[in-house]
Amino acid sequence: MTIKSPILPSKQHFAKMSDQPHEPHLEAICVFIATGFFMGSDTYWKDIVCLLPAHDHDIDAKGYLLDSNPNFNWHYTPREISFEDTLDEYIQLLTTVTKEQVGDQPVILPLSGGLDSRSQALILKGLRNPVHAYSYSFKGGFAEHKISKQIAKACGFEFSPYSIQPGYLWDCIDELATINGCYSEFTHPRQMAVLEQLKAMSGVFSLGHWGDVLFDSGAPEKTTEADILPLLFKKMVKPKGLELAQQLWQAWDLPGNFKDYLIGRIEADLSEIHIDNVSAKVRAYKTSQWAHRWTTTNLSVFAAAHPITLPYYDNRMCEFICTVPESYLADRRLQIAHLRQDPTLANIIWQDHKPFSLNTFLYNKSPYNLPYRVWNKLQREGRAFMGKPYIQRNWELQFIGPANEQALKKHIFNSDFNRFVPKPIVQDMYMHFLKTDSINYAHTLSMLLTLSQWQKQHQESL
Repeated sequence: MTIKSPILPSKQHFAKMSDQPHEPHLEAICVFIATGFFMGSDTYWKDIVCLLPAHDHDIDAKGYLLDSNPNFNWHYTPREISFEDTLDEYIQLLTTVTKEQVGDQPVILPLSGGLDSRSQALILKGLRNPVHAYSYSFKGGFAEHKISKQIAKACGFEFSPYSIQPGYLWDCIDELATINGCYSEFTHPRQMAVLEQLKAMSGVFSLGHWGDVLFDSGAPEKTTEADILPLLFKKMVKPKGLELAQQLWQAWDLPGNFKDYLIGRIEADLSEIHIDNVSAKVRAYKTSQWAHRWTTTNLSVFAAAHPITLPYYDNRMCEFICTVPESYLADRRLQIAHLRQDPTLANIIWQDHKPFSLNTFLYNKSPYNLPYRVWNKLQREGRAFMGKPYIQRNWELQFIGPANEQALKKHIFNSDFNRFVPKPIVQDMYMHFLKTDSINYAHTLSMLLTLSQWQKQHQESL
């Protein structure tokens, strides 16, 4: 059997390796702890691999991987083409792909305050498919759904707002672990909080994932080839995740040094991308690693409710990107130009530049943004003074508070898990979260929680 993996698969496939022992891949788990995703074909097990994107894989009848060969190589081959003609091609491609993917089915559209889903909304506005849009906001946080509601109204879509509630995770953590296989930490896929509501809808999802990476610079303008490795290391690695990974590396008595191992892995993967343009090379690396092993993992939650479609994942979109001059992709130029064709959508707040819109975001700098920044800070401090802290991250709703703390400790402080991850290490991370730096140590707790669920699923094999 041959499995032909697209450039960006929307679902991960796994195969067995006949020449490896069935034991935990501890080095790969350390990378997962440090970054939040597995690299390349790594999994929790040495004898199981995740099939690489953009490859043809030969699998035998027993599920063993026999051979893999690339069917696409990232490249940068910019054409001599005007920005206006490129824009026309982009709009036509996004329209064609979206039409083909959704067919004549009702569409479920997650809307945010950004550009990717807004671009989809503009395309879907011109189609005949009924669209049910929705959005969610953190309880006690920024009302992102208010921006989304304006977008839905401008396009004539049905709209449902949802509020992400404190402590929802503990009621669904076993289900989530089954859905994503513990290949992503559990506080990122907020859609899990409203999974039952999503199941009650009808149609197919149209998801805007990865548009923000494809249609922007891969690296800052003056980045050199020598800068790529430190740039990627900084973007990939969570500082306290690195700290935890290094402790586990030592506790598990792995050879050498974890940081050297991780840098070597990044260097090896970079060496497979033969692109001279730094921005295009970094984008290709991100897409083959982050997109496949982090973003795609979390798509499984959507797929648990309804079939999923992803216009930016289409092979033609990736192939198109390889031929577009970098200057046209920089600063979201194509997406902004597309959206400005609809004055109503363009005038709605762009969340990353609030309170400015697509027409005014260039004023998001001092002194023009000072009034909003001052007002926003006063609002947040006022809420904190009233005992209602401003929520910006999902872990604040899932890890903070007596009930959450009790549930978390039940998972990460138990004898079975602490035979795999020593209790002193867990205690050290937990106390740092409580006493020194909750924002950064929240990542380590989330990774420990994920590991505890994986250990629970496989304790008989460990």
